[in-house]
Amino acid sequence: MTKILEMIGLVLLSIMILGFVGAFVPHIEAGLSSLFWGCAGGTLIIIIYRKRKRKQAGLE
Repeated sequence: MTKILEMIGLVLLSIMILGFVGAFVPHIEAGLSSLFWGCAGGTLIIIIYRKRKRKQAGLE
């Protein structure tokens, strides 16, 4: 499960970077596309999920 989340996170991060610089949608200002913010949110959710799992594993 961890390896899958890492791969999904890397894909989201690379799409987020390309969305930020405007590679996918050139007519929208960089950083304002919904693609960028969607990927940023998904990456943040993965980070929070893994942090909680590590914390639970350390307590048990």
